[in-house]
Amino acid sequence: MSPIKDLNLVYEALNKEDTFSQGDTIAGTLTFTLTKETKVKALTVKAKGDARVHWTDGTGDNRESHNAHRRYLKLKEHVVAENEKGTVLPKGDHQFKFRFTIPQGDMPPSFKELHGEIVYMLEAKVSRSWRMPSTVQKELKFVSKYPSHLGQVMCPQSGSVDKKMSTFSKGQVRMSATINTNVCSPGDNVAVVAKIHNSSSKKMKPKYSLQQKIVYRANASTNISDQSLCKMVGEIIAPNSEESVSCQLTVPADVIPTLHNCEILTVDHYFKVYLDISFAVDPEVVFPLVIVPSGFAALQPAGSVGPYPAGAVGAPSYSDFPPPAFPIGPYPVPAGSGAYGYPAPDPTQYANISSGYNNQWPQQAAPYGFPTAASSTVQPQAPTAPPLFQQGQEPPPYMSPFSPSQDTQ
Repeated sequence: MSPIKDLNLVYEALNKEDTFSQGDTIAGTLTFTLTKETKVKALTVKAKGDARVHWTDGTGDNRESHNAHRRYLKLKEHVVAENEKGTVLPKGDHQFKFRFTIPQGDMPPSFKELHGEIVYMLEAKVSRSWRMPSTVQKELKFVSKYPSHLGQVMCPQSGSVDKKMSTFSKGQVRMSATINTNVCSPGDNVAVVAKIHNSSSKKMKPKYSLQQKIVYRANASTNISDQSLCKMVGEIIAPNSEESVSCQLTVPADVIPTLHNCEILTVDHYFKVYLDISFAVDPEVVFPLVIVPSGFAALQPAGSVGPYPAGAVGAPSYSDFPPPAFPIGPYPVPAGSGAYGYPAPDPTQYANISSGYNNQWPQQAAPYGFPTAASSTVQPQAPTAPPLFQQGQEPPPYMSPFSPSQDTQ
């Protein structure tokens, strides 16, 4: 029976979230009780951070396992120096202080999902000759201070899609959509407005979905998880009609932030606006989103990226973006003008999708670590006039120019 009892690690919390980041100090105490005088070979405390992915493919004889591992942190302190002859510790209670400083560097945050994890851990080990070592572990919650996507400025995005109906119906469908941001945090509201021209004989429903895509990598193999975090369904769009619709979704509080700084797994997000048409491939517009931990987006200087004045802080000003391409509220609009009295947009503003179906996810990262748009039809708007919405703000009341009233979804 081991004489080592009640082996325990306690560390000092630095904040109410109980998280650690680059440059922080982990200080704590290792405690245990010896029931008798004991000779130990070494007593060490480690801080380590490891990423692992694992999954299996196939069945039976064709079943294949995929595994990968990367180490991002390893710190070690001998609280009792290693000694082959051993160090004798007296019977009774023992306390040993330890202290680590996490180095600077681009380390990924803590992460746990079905096929992978990034785990930061404190581990203490008491080694004795000819005995199994006694160990204790305590998990640390690590938040990266320098994620690769940090520095993005909040910016509205617009896109469109065309679809020519065939087989079971006639006509064509066109949808233009604008989303209020490209960067958000858990709890933020993501608002979208879409204009739908249904020149077909089919009825359809607009649908909105916030998606999360996780890619796990092991050698040359990949495993992709693409799931909907939240979804909303709009009202039916009748055949041969034209409607403007809007939707607001709240980013879930427990969402995993966008993760780009781990070699063997990545997490991306996108907002999908699509039309549910029976017996047809649904036309859709996809907007890439970067989700950062709460407080990160608002702290970024607008001059750090993009064509914004150096030294500006926070999100772009009201004068940085063009007006929406269609009315979103009961505003007086002169004939021949666009929303808010600006000139109506050029109908060639967006490139059309010849197939009418946009289902390609970006394969290469854009500059500054921000994923490229799903197709050329999704475009951040150039800085000239007010944004459609401000981050976290409720969208204005909607009044359709095509019907007396319409519920906002």
